[in-house]
Amino acid sequence: MCGITGIYHFDVGRTVDGSILLKMTNQLVHRGPDGSGYYIHRNIGLGHRRLAIIDLHSGDQPQFNDDKSIAIVFNGEIYNYIEIKEELKGKGYHFRTNSDTEVIIRAYEHWGVKCQDKFNGMWAFAIWDSKQQQLFISRDRLGEKPLYYAIVDNSVVFASEIKSLIEYGIEPEPNYELTELYLMLGYIPAPYSYYKSIFKLRQGHYLIGKETLKEFKYWDTQIPLVSEMISDRAYVYKQFEELFYDAVKIRMRSDVPYGAFLSGGLDSASVVAAMASISKMPIRTFTIGFEDRQFDERKLALDVANKFNTDHSEFIVQPDNFEESLERILHHYDEPFGDSSAIPTGYVSSIASKKVKMVLTGDGGDEVLSGYNSYQIEKFVGRYRHLPTFVKQVLPKFALPFKRLASGDWQYRINRLERILEYSQMSFESRLIIKSSWYMPVQIERMTHGLGHQIKISDFVSDLYRTFPLSDPFYKLMHFHYQVQLPDDFMVKVDRMSMASSIETRVPFLDHRLVELMVRVSKNIKMEGYERKSVLRKTIGRKLPSSVLKGAKKGFSVPVREWFKDSGFHNRLRLLYEEDFGLDQSIIKKIVNSHKSGEADFGYFIWILFVLKGWNKTLT
Repeated sequence: MCGITGIYHFDVGRTVDGSILLKMTNQLVHRGPDGSGYYIHRNIGLGHRRLAIIDLHSGDQPQFNDDKSIAIVFNGEIYNYIEIKEELKGKGYHFRTNSDTEVIIRAYEHWGVKCQDKFNGMWAFAIWDSKQQQLFISRDRLGEKPLYYAIVDNSVVFASEIKSLIEYGIEPEPNYELTELYLMLGYIPAPYSYYKSIFKLRQGHYLIGKETLKEFKYWDTQIPLVSEMISDRAYVYKQFEELFYDAVKIRMRSDVPYGAFLSGGLDSASVVAAMASISKMPIRTFTIGFEDRQFDERKLALDVANKFNTDHSEFIVQPDNFEESLERILHHYDEPFGDSSAIPTGYVSSIASKKVKMVLTGDGGDEVLSGYNSYQIEKFVGRYRHLPTFVKQVLPKFALPFKRLASGDWQYRINRLERILEYSQMSFESRLIIKSSWYMPVQIERMTHGLGHQIKISDFVSDLYRTFPLSDPFYKLMHFHYQVQLPDDFMVKVDRMSMASSIETRVPFLDHRLVELMVRVSKNIKMEGYERKSVLRKTIGRKLPSSVLKGAKKGFSVPVREWFKDSGFHNRLRLLYEEDFGLDQSIIKKIVNSHKSGEADFGYFIWILFVLKGWNKTLT
């Protein structure tokens, strides 16, 4: 895991300024505290900061082929580098190091840009081929590693983080047209950034720079037609279990101490279970918790730690960490990023980094296994819409008398059923927008009125599904998670917060072999009835504590609802609507007052507003 930078002038007579490249690369010291390296040859310059995980003594970068006609800077890990290396040795290639970086070079020499198809890993790399006079920049299939770029002054400038591009001199002019999208989603979706001149290379894509810069797609999730999906339960269970164990095994390849992030959920517990079965030594596990029991999973995590005899550490996040958390997020994300689960991710990364340099995580499990509660809703909707019209008219009325009589847990269940029946009357796209937004979409539109033209979320969603062939809402939701939320929210969150503490995260669930299997599996195998993550429960889950299997899904979130009700936050909340940062202050005031009174829970949206306001301050 590292940080990379680069400058490529289309004018071959223009030499890269080494002092600028140095400044760009120094912005990424946190991503690579173990060393730095540079390559400059006329109109091309490559920079690298290293976090050494594999081949500690000969894995420095940039690296070159034998005649130095090919140079590479690389951020990430190729987990199957040993197998590719053996294959290339059989084809006559020789190796000087034990690093996966050299394997990429040899693979490129042999297969060209098709080398991407051979790699199992996470990466963003740039290869300069002087014989072809060509720059080749690649990002991994699922967007685990970031790559930002800008085309300015007849040049391509790229880096692992936006701050390096701004250090180059890219004008940090905000793209206020994206504010509505940010407030709806809590993040900026690719290919956009919140700066007009800076873009994100999308997952599964690569760039070729040669006189001009062109973007190409080399991989996609390819959800098949329903008639072509796998419905053989035994086959799926067998394939999933074999691939999952292998995905964990190859991600444990390391020359430094490693461990695992452990929550009380099925996904991270399954990763720890697999690691424990492979390792001869106790696995180091790391958990964060909260004093608010609704969000605290330390007890479940401890059940897993005890079951698999791990070396366990835990830490409690307190509300007084708010200012520190906000400042850290503003610095490391470089643009508005409102996913509040970045807070616990940052803290668990910090405590883990004191003992290890690499961890495996359970991220991606909800996407690969279709495990979110929203999939239960979409499966219900898929069935509900085929009911006779008179049944659909009677059901909501049938629930009303029970709602008046119910209390406690039953009232919650009936309220949830009522909401689901209401959602069922909407189009999938309308339902997705409402479920993805942290506040009422109509009100967000009004809030951003003063900022001028906005890119509408309805247009964004419409473009996303323009060529999608399936109508089943279950599979349409899968498409959104793979194409948008996973790469642009969850992977961004994990990368920045882990790199802030100079620790590498590896994600077994996002092994592309697992993804390619599970996108072809019927929803009725993934979710038997309305049971979440049936495939995991019937395979790895058999080894987990019963408390984890029975535990309610909580997600990796923070109790911002209670934090922002606390009297200690009242002054901060008042300033949120009294200080102008481009939004309708009267609407913000209503949001704050409704939350403080307990009339509504707008905690997550208030955090999104705090981040946007704080980011605006950094511009001045």
